[in-house]
Amino acid sequence: MDIPSKYDPSLTEDKWYDFWMKKGFFRSVPDDREPYTIVIPPPNVTGVLHLGHILNNTIQDILVRRARMQGKNALWLPGTDHASIATEAKVVARLRERGIRKTDITREEFLQHAWEWRQKHGDIILEQLKKLGASCDWERTRFTMDEVLYESVIDVFIDLYDKGLIYRGIRMVNWDPKALTAVSDEEVRPIEMKSKLYYVRYKIEDAEDEWITVATTRPETILGDTAVCMNPADKRYRHLAGRRVLVPLINRPIPVIFDEYVDMEFGTGCLKITPAHDMEDYRIGVKHHLPLIDVFNDDGTMSPAAQLYIGEDRFVVRDRISEELASKGYMVKIEDYINRVGYSERTNVAIEPRLSLQWFLKMEALAPPALEVVLNNSVRFHPAKFKNSYRHWMENVRDWCISRQLWWGHRIPAYYLPTGEIVVARSKEEAFQKARANYPEHTIRPDDLTQDEDVLDTWFSSWLWPISVFDGIRSPENPDIRYYYPTHDLITAPDILFFWVARMIMAGLEYRKEVPFRNVYLTGIVRDKLGRKMSKSLGNSPDPIQLMEKYGADGTRVGMLMTSPAGNDLPFDEVLCEQGRNFSNKIWNALRLVKGWEVEDSLRQSQACKISVKWFESRLNQAIYQIDGLYTRYRISDALMMVYKLIWDDFCSWYLEMIKPEFGKPIDRATYDATTVFFEKQMQLLHPFMPFITEEIWHLIRERGESESIMVSRMPQRKRIHHKILERFDHEREVIIALRNVRKEKKLQPRETLELYVKKNFGEEPDTSFDPVICKLCNLSSILYVDEKPANTLSFILRSTEFYIPFTDTVDHDAEIQKLQEELDYQKGFLEAVNQKLENARFVQNAPAAVVEKERKKKADSEARIKVIGEQLAAFRR
Repeated sequence: MDIPSKYDPSLTEDKWYDFWMKKGFFRSVPDDREPYTIVIPPPNVTGVLHLGHILNNTIQDILVRRARMQGKNALWLPGTDHASIATEAKVVARLRERGIRKTDITREEFLQHAWEWRQKHGDIILEQLKKLGASCDWERTRFTMDEVLYESVIDVFIDLYDKGLIYRGIRMVNWDPKALTAVSDEEVRPIEMKSKLYYVRYKIEDAEDEWITVATTRPETILGDTAVCMNPADKRYRHLAGRRVLVPLINRPIPVIFDEYVDMEFGTGCLKITPAHDMEDYRIGVKHHLPLIDVFNDDGTMSPAAQLYIGEDRFVVRDRISEELASKGYMVKIEDYINRVGYSERTNVAIEPRLSLQWFLKMEALAPPALEVVLNNSVRFHPAKFKNSYRHWMENVRDWCISRQLWWGHRIPAYYLPTGEIVVARSKEEAFQKARANYPEHTIRPDDLTQDEDVLDTWFSSWLWPISVFDGIRSPENPDIRYYYPTHDLITAPDILFFWVARMIMAGLEYRKEVPFRNVYLTGIVRDKLGRKMSKSLGNSPDPIQLMEKYGADGTRVGMLMTSPAGNDLPFDEVLCEQGRNFSNKIWNALRLVKGWEVEDSLRQSQACKISVKWFESRLNQAIYQIDGLYTRYRISDALMMVYKLIWDDFCSWYLEMIKPEFGKPIDRATYDATTVFFEKQMQLLHPFMPFITEEIWHLIRERGESESIMVSRMPQRKRIHHKILERFDHEREVIIALRNVRKEKKLQPRETLELYVKKNFGEEPDTSFDPVICKLCNLSSILYVDEKPANTLSFILRSTEFYIPFTDTVDHDAEIQKLQEELDYQKGFLEAVNQKLENARFVQNAPAAVVEKERKKKADSEARIKVIGEQLAAFRR
């Protein structure tokens, strides 16, 4: 068979992906098999593939491909999220390039532009995932604004409103001045920043020259102050009870109030209260019945209520007002200060707390059941450490602000009567009928109703994703939802644990009375070698498509998994992808070696080949058992490394060398057939990680039928493991390595045939099982077992066995004594450390029995070794 000298991913990846697609191997429909289901965390339609996607989707593909090879009906359902804020920003920017402002067109015209943008750009990331090898059922691709999903979101809003769980009210919210919308608490990212602490004087009203000093990080909000607050226990300010102070620059009088919230040790112990622009100030303002003065416009510029700097940006005003306060004698001092500022996850601008009329979903009834199923392990987190942070969040959850001041998204199905009453309905016609029934005292026409302008938070559609993709809201008993729900595994990042994972659990319990998934695998954050988060602005985020072009999709997948244990950040280095590519080349060279052998049917199998086949069969079965265990514990990267070492070390570096025929000579049929089976099974174990090269090799290693594919073959099952053979080879491997080291040290040519004498001690019987292998790999003419040390030999000791090699040159006795003494000193130190462990009663009582037994075996081996070395030293010194 003509196999190219180098593996070229560009010749195989598109070929095999098209083959899988044409054969329908990704397709899933309900049948009698056990289902295995993953729904993709829907990427934003604005997105393009980044390294986080590569990591996340590679893990999903691994689990799906493995389940498929286990005979399960595996479904990986793909889709995208409409991403209200991000998409609207893209469309607004595109319109601006054409000289069109959003405010100059109607909502319907804007949505037409948005849909056009979605049609052009929305599926880019899904097409990129195909390059990665993602085995999704593309016929089931969903979009959160599809008709089925859109109607599901509206139905859920109406249902929750009718249950009294959704309400409308004025609350302090996180306002994004760039996106011009409220965002949820979970979409605010606190960033530690170098700021300033401004100490500003406020004059006491009706006092000739009496002032108090207030410390603030936001002098621009002084213009919205409605009180100054002190702690009632603070004796410094008790005399000010009932007094008023004047707001600097505008001289508006505001009261002095007292509240236990104030920290007497912070700043001067005086706190300016701006209820319209701080969460805690708002709480104090409500408690003390303070007025609210909103000094900001929606875009973060100063409003007319500020009286000064009207229309100027809040951060420009911060500098300007501090200068004016200083020039007019109000500024006492300015200090450097480190504080945490909330930034929008979506637009990366500083969030502005402000009062706003919004829609909210009550969490008090939904959160406790969603917490309980995690605490009782109905839903398991991998790693489990995230249970604690999940519990903390769920026990302190606040009502969810679900409205967004945008046009792109699921429009809130609330309709307003001219008199202010609200009806919630699927359509204007239905709302009209409800209004007539609910408010018969009003004479209204359909045109009198106006629909709410806002849309729902993107996450209000995403929290239904595992249900709505199967139409489980509109049609709760349809075959798909009954077969595929609950799904099995969710692969996602810890940063959306609360505002997506938690809410999906809430929705699943509310609408299916069952959790939406059994396991949540939480990936780490991809960082560069310096520990920085990957970002375009830092220029440290490589293009995944370019990585795949350079190293192949398989090499890139392996590179991403090399150092990514669940829940831990991934210090990405492109060298890892290169290592993945090198692994592909190693496997390819092994294939070329095996396929290059001539097979002789009449040739009898040698003893070396026979024991080698037995050893590798047990090693393969042992690896299958270990790999299955790692999958069960969701240690996906460790499973990859287990397969990697099996192929690279055990198969390529040892087994193939053990059975390789001499140059120009054939191999026997039994060994060759066994090797082919071993190769196939290893490719099956590797396939979930490296789908393309394994499919290519699967078809090259033996003749296949037209519709045969490794991805629908059955995953190898563990068979009998001969532990004695494995243990024996571990010892013989040490012998082979030691012999090779002697050759290297003494500069003995590999072609020079040697003899080996072996002296067993302590009544041990020789096991000659692997002697033919040792002779072959070390070029030995014979292995002889002796009772005494032969003359003129070099020696080395392994465990309690002595090995001797005849050596014609004069042996340097002093050098041999020094080498033995160094080994003796090391063994005595080692034995002392082992004894300390075994003399520790707590260790012996609490450690697993297998661990204690292992230490005892170490002790016995070390004592035997010390005795043998001592005897050798004594012989040299006689």
